[in-house]
Parts: sequence; structure tokens; C-alpha cells
Amino acid sequence: MRLFQFASLFAICGLTVASAQQAPPAAAPPKPALEAASLAPDAVVLTIGDQKVTRAQFESLLAALAQNGRPATTPAAKRQVAEQFGEMEALAQEARKRKMDQDPAVKEMMMVQSDNYLARSLAERLTDEVKLSETDVAAYYNAHKDEFEEAQASHILIRYKGSPVPLKPNQKDLTQEEALTKAQDIRKQLVAGADFATLAKTVSDDPGSAAKGGSLGKFSHGQMVGPFDQAAFSLPVGQISEPVKTQFGYHIIKVDSRTSKTLDEAKPEIEKRIKPKMAQEAAEKIKLQNPVTLNDSYFGK
Repeated sequence: MRLFQFASLFAICGLTVASAQQAPPAAAPPKPALEAASLAPDAVVLTIGDQKVTRAQFESLLAALAQNGRPATTPAAKRQVAEQFGEMEALAQEARKRKMDQDPAVKEMMMVQSDNYLARSLAERLTDEVKLSETDVAAYYNAHKDEFEEAQASHILIRYKGSPVPLKPNQKDLTQEEALTKAQDIRKQLVAGADFATLAKTVSDDPGSAAKGGSLGKFSHGQMVGPFDQAAFSLPVGQISEPVKTQFGYHIIKVDSRTSKTLDEAKPEIEKRIKPKMAQEAAEKIKLQNPVTLNDSYFGK
């Protein structure tokens, strides 16, 4: 995390500069890492100039970082946070000595950063406050059942000119017509009884799946490109598809199985989908309570 990112987060966490007179007594000499947990909450764990940071303050900072997706749980990670904070605060102390915090432009930017963090914190809280009933979850599930289908399939890819898939060494760069003809010939072999996995390993241009006999494992709706997705979720299980064209080439697809998540299995995903939408609706209501008006003579229409 860069120093300016630390600055706004640390300010919100309440790690403000404390004078030497306000600070608690200096901590005892450093203890081994194994004894860190026994330190009192008001024990000083970090000093920058005349600023003292207690264990309680520092752990509050660590908790805030974790909530923002930046956990620091190992001793090395905690030390890095402390060093970065120390570096940032040393510069901030010098800036205050130079009275830069009294500069109108700087004060304005400090306020903007603080409001930005507050707004993001409220957005997160609104999401946390969303309460979904079992009825809400079930209604969404029933209306989007197809989205919770999973397919397990294999494919053989025949690339053509312009495909983002790399050309194999010493391989001819086929035109679309040549690639389609080759894919149709391979399909005929498969329908006649050729082993899918064996052919995939020898002729498929998708190196990742070819090594696994063409297997793509399990995937949900939307994870594959449109034409492939449509074929994989409509093709009868065990049937060999006609060549399906995508930007990668022509695919010959075999669906090994297709299942649907139960309501209980889908519930965590449904909550992830609905909660942000409901939080956004709550945010829109807040905006209506605090309307924003722009001066058209300045901003235009």
C-alpha cells in the first residue's frame, strides 16, 4: 500500500499524533515475539519522533486493514505495516512542523480524502446491514434456476487464422474453411467410435485441456464464451456436438454431466448477488435525502 493510501486509512482509525505529555509511559525493553501477546493494551509498540502508538491502537489499525482486504497476520507483515506507517508519519510530522497542514489547498484535500473514506465505509456498512429472508433467496433462486446449472464437459479445439490460441510448431495455419472441414472429419471419427480423450490429446489445439483428454472440468453459465456456453447447456449429455465456432476456433464438445445447485448450495452466491443491489438501493434513498444540485451556468447541461 502506498503512503497516501495509509494516510487516509490511519486517520480514520484514530491513530492521530499524540504529544509526549499525552502518551502513556514508555514501554519496557523489547520482548521476544513469543511474549508479544502478553503486552498490555496501553504498552507502546511503535514510536515516531514524539508520537507513541500503543498495542491497542496498532491492533485497531491491523483490524481496519484486514476489513479493507489487507490482512497482516504474521510478525513479518505486522513489522512491514509498522515500518510503512512510521515512514509516512515521519514525513507527516515534518509537514506539520512546516505548517503545511494549514495550507488551504492541503486542508481541502485532507477533507476530501476523509469524506471519501467515510463514504466507502458507509457503502460497506449498507451491504452488511442488508437482511435477506428465506423467501427473498428462494424467489431469486426460482427465477434464475438456469444460472445455477453446472456442466462438466470435454472439447477438441481446431484453431484457424486469427485465433488468439498459439499455433503449434510446424503446424499449418488453417483458414476457417479448412478448420471447419478438419473439425467435421474429427467429429465423424468420434461418432464412429473413436475415443474422445485419445483424439483430444493428439489433435486438439487447446494445450491446457488436450493434456487432460479434452476435459474442461466443471463450469457454470457465463464462464465460457457465448456459443460454447449455449451448446454446453443445451447439448444432450454424452452426445457429440457439431463444430461450434468461437473466436478461438471450432470446438467439438461432449457434455459428460450437467447438474443444478440446490437452493442451499446456491444461497451464498445468491446473497452475494442481491446484497450489493439492495445496498445500492439504500444508497440511492440517501442521495434523495441529500440532493446534489449543480450550477448549470458553470458546469453546463
